[in-house]
Amino acid sequence: MALTVSHTFIAVHDHDAALGFYRDALGLEVSKDVSYEGMRWVSLRPQAQPELEIVLEPPAADPNTSEADRAALTELLTKGLLRGVLFATDDCDATFERIAATGAEVVQEPMDQHYGVRDCAFRDPSGNLIRFTQNKQA
Repeated sequence: MALTVSHTFIAVHDHDAALGFYRDALGLEVSKDVSYEGMRWVSLRPQAQPELEIVLEPPAADPNTSEADRAALTELLTKGLLRGVLFATDDCDATFERIAATGAEVVQEPMDQHYGVRDCAFRDPSGNLIRFTQNKQA
């Protein structure tokens, strides 16, 4: 039995601002843009991994979420306390320079980690922490 990741979800409060990061700065390709009952989901795919869809969704997209929980999740999101995605790259420094040049919020410049990777991090426009890692042990 083989298991693979097909979708991952990232909560965003402004899809158009998020597209400026994920599509324009990272170079992901939009595969779907769906609206339903006042909400919006945008799916993007990395060119090097087209079988994976990264879905930008509203905070608490589950229709059973209470308004209090939706407000709490939105507050956590805007504070940058929710996790995003970790991307692998073959050149952390070049990736950092390309993304930083777009004006994205830098959280961490490239640095070697004691566990064998070189990584850097940004926040997307909704506050999600997005990391980029290069395996230094290969």
